[in-house]
Amino acid sequence: MKPFVVKDKFIPCGRISLIGDKSIAHRALIISALSRGKTIIKNFPVHDDSLATLSVLTALGVRITRGDEQVLVWGTQGLRKPRKPIFVNNSGTTLRLILGVLAGAGFKTKVIAGKYLSARPMARVNKPLRLMGAKITAKDRGGEEYPPLVISGGNLKGIVYRLPVASAQVKSAILLAGLSALGKTRVIECISTRDHTERMLKAFGANITVNKNSITLRPDRGLTSPGQIQIPGDISSAAFLAVLAIIIPGSKIVIERVSLNPSRCGIINILKRMGAKIKVVPFKGDELQSFEPMGNLTVISGKLKATVVNPSEIPSLIDEIPVLMVAACFAEGRTIIKGAGELRFKETDRINSMVVNLKSMQADIRLIKSGDLENIVIKGKGFLNGTKLKSFGDHRTAMSMVVAALAAKGSSRLDYISCISKSFPSFLTALNTLLRS
Repeated sequence: MKPFVVKDKFIPCGRISLIGDKSIAHRALIISALSRGKTIIKNFPVHDDSLATLSVLTALGVRITRGDEQVLVWGTQGLRKPRKPIFVNNSGTTLRLILGVLAGAGFKTKVIAGKYLSARPMARVNKPLRLMGAKITAKDRGGEEYPPLVISGGNLKGIVYRLPVASAQVKSAILLAGLSALGKTRVIECISTRDHTERMLKAFGANITVNKNSITLRPDRGLTSPGQIQIPGDISSAAFLAVLAIIIPGSKIVIERVSLNPSRCGIINILKRMGAKIKVVPFKGDELQSFEPMGNLTVISGKLKATVVNPSEIPSLIDEIPVLMVAACFAEGRTIIKGAGELRFKETDRINSMVVNLKSMQADIRLIKSGDLENIVIKGKGFLNGTKLKSFGDHRTAMSMVVAALAAKGSSRLDYISCISKSFPSFLTALNTLLRS
């Protein structure tokens, strides 16, 4: 395993477009597969996670073809029992959403996962699906449930379910199961999470209503393809480039056609609150070929000041917290990220991976327990020092540490970089594009 060395520094400049948003891509594939008609999905991201969903749907009998930056899905009116256990790799979104689909299928399926995902808890999604009538068995360890799982679907009934923990994936699994249930399904969120599933279902003709934190689905309409979907650039991927441009003096970049979904713009809002120079230009009307808002971001370097991130803001930037922690190291004052404990249940324990790495770069960072909340406190020094870094096999940790290393004093060595293929395989290419501009 060859380490990745960050030695040469550069000033990011230029324009760049990014691969399609990962969260939207999963939902576009799944909902297209459950709908009447053919769907063309444009700007489809080719990475480990999206390919995991594509592979699973193919195993379930869905006809899918992949072309140049687009995918064609022929909708099916019934899934096929797979010939062997389906493999979701390390994609948590694939696993949780496909469990919602399988809950409504009339057959028994075994679902296996990769090393990292097999260590992530699944009871939070299994519980509501069982309440709807699905039969699920899982590996039990200390009262928690883990993959592999076996699910027998069919004969579901709608439920009213109040989510105990904010989770767009669990919400989506319940709604997808609700498509096959008898009676309406209602999900009540404790904190609003990303709404890609609701938007996509509505675009495909589902009878779905949203009233603040309450989402109600009535399965009285079949889904019909709108013909095509344009996936915006991934805001989570954009966050790494935006933070890099902010903390390296003299930088100016434009990120084109990126997702501006309000439930995903937490990172933009927080960075702007910290004083970042970010100009947002939304597309209008006929500029859109999407059911999601998108636009361009112009990011210019500048000084940051500390802020406090409240628990209610966490769902809108959960995937961007690692790189936000890097930004906080360069901000003036003490940044507090409250209620970030959910980071411990990602592909790796991201609180641990980021704290270990940033401390090794001489960051002033500590963890404080406040009741049930776990808070991250970072006192910005305005610099980091290059050193040996660890990815912990996690794509977002790895990319965050590359950003930190590029802005740090001296060279750094990252033990493993290939894990970025999970969500942003062209990350290094994007950096080189901004270097050449």
